[in-house]
Amino acid sequence: MTSMPDVSLSADDARRIALRAQGFLGAPDRRAGVRGVLRHLGSVQLDTISVLARSHELIPYARLGAVGRKKVEDAYWTAASDGAPPARPNSFEYWSHAACILPVEEWPLFAFRRRAYRGRPHWNHQLADGAYDQVIKQLKAEGPLTATELGGAKNKGEWWDWSDSKIAVERALMYGEVVCTERRSWKRVYDLAERAVPDALLHDDLDDAECLRRLVRQSGEALGVGTRADIADYHRLRSEQFDAVVEDSGLVPVEVEGWGKPAWADPAALASVPRGRHRTTLLSPFDSLIWERARTERIFGFTHRLEAYVPKPKRVYGYFAMPLLAGGKLLGRVDPAREGSTLVARHASLDTAKAVEPMAAALVEAAGWVGCTNVRVEKVTPVELRAPLMAAVKTAVKALTA
Repeated sequence: MTSMPDVSLSADDARRIALRAQGFLGAPDRRAGVRGVLRHLGSVQLDTISVLARSHELIPYARLGAVGRKKVEDAYWTAASDGAPPARPNSFEYWSHAACILPVEEWPLFAFRRRAYRGRPHWNHQLADGAYDQVIKQLKAEGPLTATELGGAKNKGEWWDWSDSKIAVERALMYGEVVCTERRSWKRVYDLAERAVPDALLHDDLDDAECLRRLVRQSGEALGVGTRADIADYHRLRSEQFDAVVEDSGLVPVEVEGWGKPAWADPAALASVPRGRHRTTLLSPFDSLIWERARTERIFGFTHRLEAYVPKPKRVYGYFAMPLLAGGKLLGRVDPAREGSTLVARHASLDTAKAVEPMAAALVEAAGWVGCTNVRVEKVTPVELRAPLMAAVKTAVKALTA
């Protein structure tokens, strides 16, 4: 039975704790860089959509500023050597909140999920006899390979009509016999876990309860403070899994003004008052700060929905509307696009006139990061803020090029 909270937080306290925990309040740890962001967050979501950049690039950018895009990829995927061959990857891809990049140190924590996958069928794909063993044999002989190099990812049917080698290697990935250690032209590169994962981590056999306990603790630390749904959703744990381990996780029960639900916090987050400079930036819709819609509404009073999969005539804010974070609040959103060397704000929606200057600054910084030299503003809501936003963008561009 969960103990009653003896710590009460105001809604503003909780918001600032969440911002600091996610890396948006206080000086960024530039020395630790992209790898530090990954280790701190514990999970960075991947997605096929690329507008300004892919989401896994936008995550460190939002926290660190205009770090080079090649540096981002290298930080995720370039192998690190401890002096003894072979060099090991810094991260691996696996199913967490969704398909995510995870720090390699978290490999043992997902043993519970790998065991669960072995115990149930998936995808309704039938696998030909011998196909699984053949893929393992080929990887062992030839080293890291894509599905195409393993014999082709698809048959000649629809996109879900995977080849036997693709079914086999994805099954091996879920079981943990194979690891995805990088993306090459957005294709997964597979290697044997025994070759890619350091021995100390590969053979760290945690039982399910310990995996869950550590994941709940890590999620609470990454969020700062959250409800059961918030914390469980971080790595897609079930409520009953959370309930079974939260008392032993090290998180402490707290009461948050206006939340109306039990909450837990990282004790380190409660040890000091969150202070420092707020980051002004555009957020990927897949950023862990705003993953859970109910949490985003509760903390920021901001309703956000990805409309990429909504029919175009029904979109309100645009295909890939990116929320604007400024002063620790979500003040609007913009649907960006790139046309040559121009970043186009197809639809900027501002909640208040106070969002004009931050939106202009965020657009110009993002443009420079992706190699654009100009920013064009199209639709603005409300319309009376279009002229002020255009003027602010013009001023920000001049300041950048002066």
